[in-house]
Amino acid sequence: MYLPDDLKAGLTALAQRWARSEAELLRLAIERLIASARDEAAPTASAARGREPGPLLVGVGVGPSDPALVTQRAVRSLQGADRVFAATTGPDVIGRAEAITRTVAPGVKVERVVLDIAGAGDARAASLEAAADTIVDALDPGAVVAFVTLGDPNMYSTFPALARAIARRRPSVPVRTIPGVMAFQELAAEAGTVLAEDDDLVTVLVAHDDHTSLDRALADPTSTVVVYKGGRHVPEVARRLRAHDRLDGAVVGEMLGMPGGRWVDVAAVEHEPASYLATVVVPASRADEP
Repeated sequence: MYLPDDLKAGLTALAQRWARSEAELLRLAIERLIASARDEAAPTASAARGREPGPLLVGVGVGPSDPALVTQRAVRSLQGADRVFAATTGPDVIGRAEAITRTVAPGVKVERVVLDIAGAGDARAASLEAAADTIVDALDPGAVVAFVTLGDPNMYSTFPALARAIARRRPSVPVRTIPGVMAFQELAAEAGTVLAEDDDLVTVLVAHDDHTSLDRALADPTSTVVVYKGGRHVPEVARRLRAHDRLDGAVVGEMLGMPGGRWVDVAAVEHEPASYLATVVVPASRADEP
């Protein structure tokens, strides 16, 4: 395919910035062109209805890390938004949610809001209020604003707190959410772990220095236990799994879908802290298993 020098140079620069091959970017552009032509020739029911008018705030779940796990509904929502925001730890830092968004919707501009997730309570609250102010400024002209978040926006996400802060400022602005795949679902799929069947229970909790909730969950052998944000707590979680005779079959995963991502048996790394967002899955004990 012949390309003028200036267009080829732009394509090369874009491929380097997004860490994608030039061929892949060309394929994406052609796919979008064909899809657009198809939609124009045979509009869908949703297109006939038209996009929901703004102002509107939409929390969009983009899954745990692998762009292949982002739903088509999420991509359509991102492409249809007037403004798209993502959380970051610093103005010059590309967060994981932003990186995923860039991959699945390369034509969408992502704006960053700084959120102090790991800081002290006052710092976290201040960063949340500042982010809410920024997004309200985007909503006020009547825009549809999307906020991307890892996993699902309604589960262990910053989106609910952000939405509440925005609602205090603009109570009339409607809020929608687009569900996303959770990290523990991907970990279970990678490890071949059954999360639940028949009458099994699934308990999902966040690791804390106080492990009372974890001990309570582990005491029920019919419950699969999912521990989020395990990170530095992995050695203590492993110790408690051993104490409850639940170490066998327990797995830990981190950065799945990213370079360097991995999952291993907890027993193999029980003395090693993991990354902040590491997830542990402890399967239920089933009578029919050896």
